[in-house]
Amino acid sequence: MCIAIPGKISKIIAENKAEVDFGGVFREVNLDLLGGASEVTVGDHVLVHVGYAISVITEEEARLTIEAFDELLAANEAFDELLAANEAFDEGNA
Repeated sequence: MCIAIPGKISKIIAENKAEVDFGGVFREVNLDLLGGASEVTVGDHVLVHVGYAISVITEEEARLTIEAFDELLAANEAFDELLAANEAFDEGNA
């Protein structure tokens, strides 16, 4: 399974490179798959996979994707807590 992360273009660096903001973490991203810098502008939201912007998305799509990731992360943390509690219970009854 592949995961693309939404980010916001904060700066155009070159014809095929942009700086993208991932919630305060800034990374250089390749724009070749979008057709280069002429196809995007500062403030656009993009989906990024392994350093390449693969799609321009709306701000709403970016927000919903981040919310979905946050929900998955929270569910994973709750599951880890449940496993830890179960292991502690098992050790106390061994």
